[in-house]
Amino acid sequence: MHSKYLFMVLFMFLLIPAGYAWEKRGLKSLYNELTPQEKYVIIDKGTERPFTGKYNEFNEEGVYLCKQCGTPLYRSRDKFSSHCGWPSFDDEIQGAVKHVPDKDGRRTEIVCANCGGHLGHVFIGEGFTEKNTRHCVNSISLDFKPAALTGNKKAYFAGGCFWGVEHYFEKREGVIEARSGYMGGKLENPTYKDVSYKETGHVEVVEVEYDPKKVTFEELTKLFFEIHDPTQRDGQGPDIGSQYLSVVFYNDEAEKETTENLIGILKDKGYGVATKVRKVDTFWLAEEYHQNYYRKTGKSPYCHSYKKRF
Repeated sequence: MHSKYLFMVLFMFLLIPAGYAWEKRGLKSLYNELTPQEKYVIIDKGTERPFTGKYNEFNEEGVYLCKQCGTPLYRSRDKFSSHCGWPSFDDEIQGAVKHVPDKDGRRTEIVCANCGGHLGHVFIGEGFTEKNTRHCVNSISLDFKPAALTGNKKAYFAGGCFWGVEHYFEKREGVIEARSGYMGGKLENPTYKDVSYKETGHVEVVEVEYDPKKVTFEELTKLFFEIHDPTQRDGQGPDIGSQYLSVVFYNDEAEKETTENLIGILKDKGYGVATKVRKVDTFWLAEEYHQNYYRKTGKSPYCHSYKKRF
């Protein structure tokens, strides 16, 4: 018995490394094959020479991806010229980039949150942009996908203070990003002060960028009707005024029909829906301090909550 038991233990012990190695090879095959130079930067945490990278002076609209695993990391709208010799971004796609203390004890390294590939370093307080942040990224750590090829779509919802609407949409699976802004008025480049204290015709609106493979416009619109009170006609909660009205802005006839069908369902259930359905107009991005307000402050929405209606 003793010798038989010992043989079984040894046999299992020998199998584990083989299985483990097989899993590692299988996992590795999910990543893109890297050149020696790419490995030097992405795996060994090296640095490419300044002013030599493909994306240093590159200004096309689209999304920057991790070269190793293809995860979206940065958007072109967050790229700026810092004249440092490497691509610079003042923001990242939420959850895509991990910040870790550098081994030098002074700097903060940035890596892909999905695969751990080295990107570069992040610096705070330099004053280049309003966000006061610079992600200094090696071009060789990145790939680029033009905006026309991403396949993402955008939807626009107004339901009171944009802080709360943005907060709930950002938590929805399939949503890439939600951004607060203004829509529906005649004034160009409106400010929060303009919209709040002047008759600009704008409402506080949230632009929801989403992956239609993971979530549909109908599902997003259902969520919209469940995170605010669509029956309130003069605002939302304690926020009273035309800038806080409930509106769904549609991009095409299909979105319009979907929205009107959902409103019909709610009315059949007895809800006196006051939500307006209007054609998409120019979206004006709100000031930086309005973006991701609840994530930045750690506070909770004061006039939005979830209530299942469908």
